[in-house]
This record gives sequence, structure tokens and C-alpha cells, in this order.
Amino acid sequence: MSTVMSTASQPLAGEVPGFMSKERIIAGAGFNRWLVPPAALAIHLCIGMAYGFSVFWLPLSKALGIKEAIKCGPEVGFFQELFVANCDWKISTLGWMYTLFFVLLGSSAAIWGGWLERAGPRKAGVVSAVCWCGGMLISAFGVYIHQIWLMLLGSGVIGGIGLGLGYISPVSTLIKWFPDRRGMATGMAIMGFGGGAMIGSPLAAELMKTFASPTDVGVMQTFVVMALVYFVFMMGGALAYRVPATGWAPAGYSVPQGVSSNAMITRQHVHVSKVWGIPQFWLVWMVLCMNVSAGIGVIGMASPMLQEVFGGGLIGVAKKFGELDKAQLTAIAGVAAGFTALLSLFNIGGRFFWASLSDKLGRKMTYVVFFVLGGLLYASIPSSAGAGNKLLFVAAFCIILSMYGGGFATVPAYLADLFGTQMVGAIHGRLLTAWATAGILGPVVVNYMRDYQISLGIPREQVYNQTMYILVGMLALGLLCNLMIRPLDKKYFMSEAELAEEKRLAHDRAVASEVGSGSGGSGATSGIWVYLAWAAVGIPLAWGVYRTALSVAKFFG
Repeated sequence: MSTVMSTASQPLAGEVPGFMSKERIIAGAGFNRWLVPPAALAIHLCIGMAYGFSVFWLPLSKALGIKEAIKCGPEVGFFQELFVANCDWKISTLGWMYTLFFVLLGSSAAIWGGWLERAGPRKAGVVSAVCWCGGMLISAFGVYIHQIWLMLLGSGVIGGIGLGLGYISPVSTLIKWFPDRRGMATGMAIMGFGGGAMIGSPLAAELMKTFASPTDVGVMQTFVVMALVYFVFMMGGALAYRVPATGWAPAGYSVPQGVSSNAMITRQHVHVSKVWGIPQFWLVWMVLCMNVSAGIGVIGMASPMLQEVFGGGLIGVAKKFGELDKAQLTAIAGVAAGFTALLSLFNIGGRFFWASLSDKLGRKMTYVVFFVLGGLLYASIPSSAGAGNKLLFVAAFCIILSMYGGGFATVPAYLADLFGTQMVGAIHGRLLTAWATAGILGPVVVNYMRDYQISLGIPREQVYNQTMYILVGMLALGLLCNLMIRPLDKKYFMSEAELAEEKRLAHDRAVASEVGSGSGGSGATSGIWVYLAWAAVGIPLAWGVYRTALSVAKFFG
């Protein structure tokens, strides 16, 4: 068996690895692992703009009329609207982009996750950059000729595939680079996906303002510029990826042998082809789906919820929402925008905080906190709203959104604990179908329950009460599934021969020198490169936080 393991790590006879090959990016001795997280952040900060695409909806809804939308006639239905060129698009039609984003993200990650493990993060990152940025260029052309189907194809479908590949590209690599801090490592990268809109939305707003003219809303040019900027950053991140040599461990860390002291952390590995038939996979799937459904359901309604619940109280006027005049409605909308910005900060910060904390608490206990604390907070919202207590209302939602983001960032480490690290990226890709499901389930529950409550004549400040209790039920279901998760039966793990074959197919190598000078290089990494890499992603992220903080100030003001 040892002979099989040894030969599996050797290069094939006559093999000459190409520039995009996984063998090319095996890090040499002395490589600084802290160069890998900024590479992942460079990609995630770009594709995270998917969250901020709503900044384009209003200008695009007036792309022809400029000041006022040219409405389509009543005979123009949804499918006709996809091809019309003489009237403006409805915001509801543009909103389908969101659905495509997250459905394609989940499905593409599930379909190509196995390929990614064998091709390596560099190749996956490059494909992601081409799809995401190329999709934006196709969308720009769609805006130019006023064909929304091109936008849906470009950014929605092709860009959605780029989202999926870019999202999971660093997961397996980071977990292998940080075996001692799995949660923190994935939290850093996935924090970037949450922060992408913080940078992209104000950048897009400034670009549209620059390119706008009496005859153009400036969206097409903005798409082109952002596509080019994103392409540079994403390619930089993809080319900077390095993978550790087989058996590598950080200084001072010894790879545990035999049975782990934590029974929930396995030292063996599951093949991605088996996960559909493993009960624990579906339990984790439900855990993620319920956590995300509850959180994503309120994200889209956070602004109208605050306005309808507190009405004039947001600006010191003793009136309900329905009694406010136009100027007062505009004023409370500005306050609500600050509230939404505040939630985005907690969403991003929670990704790093909770994922890092899970390294101490354990993944299972971290999700217990999410579901128990989250359930209590959701249940408290009707009471704090009824009492007019804005502080408790806002605090509850801030913590809830931190756990929503934390759920995304913690689950890759949870999968690595249960299923091993060899194919965790591919397994994570399949798990993201839970996100695609939640992206439909959560908003449907919140939106339709709101409309149903309004149709019954319930006052607007009370229409969300029943919804909160439904979300508590979702979290209770998630808690039950989480408590049922147990270590895997040994029958699901790969044998030594199967693992050796998978490592051969994944082009794993014991040392970088096995593939010659084309490898990840050798020698200690200069500290200046680490600082420059972090500055490249840290400065844009700091700018995004600053711009978001300006919006938050309006809320507290």
C-alpha cells in the first residue's frame, strides 16, 4: 500500500505541467501561507458585487426615458419584455438577475466542484474571472442595444457560473493551508463575498454619476469599467494562489495521528461522489438552508420593515407609516438606508467573528448558538416593535445578520471536520444547492406572508409578527438537524488505495521540486510581499467600510 501512495505522488512520465496546472502552484519551502487569504479575498470582493447589483435597477428602469421610464403597453408580458427595445424594463424583471445569480452559483458549484479539486484553484479562479467579467461585458452590450435577455444571459447565467467557481475556489486550499485555524481561514475569504457590495455599490454609483448625460444613464460604461477593474483583481488573485505540498503543516503544528481528540473531526476523507447518500450531508444541508432562509428572508425586507414598524418615530414624528407625507417618507427612507448599511457591516463582520470563534467552540456548538440565540431574537422582535423600542429591534437584527453571515463562513470548516479535506471544495459546492433553495424559500415566506397579512387588514406595523414566528420555526428545524449530526461511519471513507488514486488525479505532490522550476517557487517569502498583498485588498475594503459608515451615520443621526 505504501508503494501505491508513493507512486501516486510522483509526476507522470514525460509530464510537462502547463501554466494553469495545479502542479505549477505547489508552494516551495518557506512560502508564507498568509499570502493565500488576500488572493482569495481579491476574487471574493469582486464576485461579491452580486449582492450590490440592485444599485443598477433604478437607472436601468429609465434607460430609455432617462428622467421618467417609458412604460411598456399592457400587451407586453414578461417574455415579450425580454426582447422589446422601445420601452423601459420593470424593476421586477431586472430583479430576476438575483434569482439567476444564486441559483447558478449553487448549481455550478455543485456541478464543477469535483473538477475544481483536480484542476486546482488557479485554473478555477481564471475561469471565474472570465465568466464574471465577460458576463458584465455581455450585459453592457445588452444595455447598449436595450435587450434584457443579453443581461440575464451575461451576468445572470455566465456570471452566475463565475460566481459559483469563484466562491468555492479557495475553500479547499485555505483549509489545507490553515489546518490549525480552519474556521478563521474560510471566514476571511467568505467575509470578502459579503463585503463585495460595500465596495462595488458606491463605486458603481460614482461611475454612473460620472458617465451619466442628458441622453444616457451611464450604466453601460459602468459595466465596462467595472468588468476591466474586476478582471485585473481576479486574475491577480487567481495567479497568486498556491497549494501546500502533500503532508505540509505549519511550524509548531503536528498533524494528529489516529483518532482525533474531537470526535467530530475526522482524519479520513470522503469522495464527493458518495455525499448524496450520506445522512450527515443532508443534515448539514438542512442546517445551512434553514439558517440562510431565515436570514435572507429579512435582508431584502429590512428597510421597509423598519419604516412600516416605526413610521414617523424614526424622525421624531408621532405618526404611523400610512399617515406620513411625501417629504416625511423620503426622510425615513434615508434613515432606513442607514439601517440596511449597518446590517451589512454586521453581516460581514459576523463572517470572520463567528467562523474564527468556531475554532474554539466547535462547529456543531457554533450552530447551536446560531439557532438558539437566533430563535430568541426573532421571537423578541414583535415585542420590541410593539413597545416602540428601536434599540432592541435594531440590536436583534444586527446580531441575527452577523449569524447569517457566520453560517456561510463556518460551514466549509464543518464539512472539512466531517468529510475530510481531500475533496472538501467539491463537497462544499454540492452543499451550496442549499443556498440556492434558501434564496427562493426565505424571500417567498417573508414577502407572501407580508402581503397576506396586509390583505387581512392588519396594520402595517404588525404585518411582520407572524412571519417572525415562522422564521423561529425554521431555526428550530435547523437546530434539530444540527443536534442529529454524528461522526460518519467508517464505510463512507475512501480506502488508502482510493485516496492514493484521488491524489494522483488531483495532481498532489509531496514537494514543489517534483515539477521543476515551474512550481510555486522555493525560499522564504519576503515580508514586503505579504504586506503589499494585504494592502491590495485591505485598502478597497477599508474604503467600502468608510462609505458604508457614512450611511450608518444617517441612521444614528
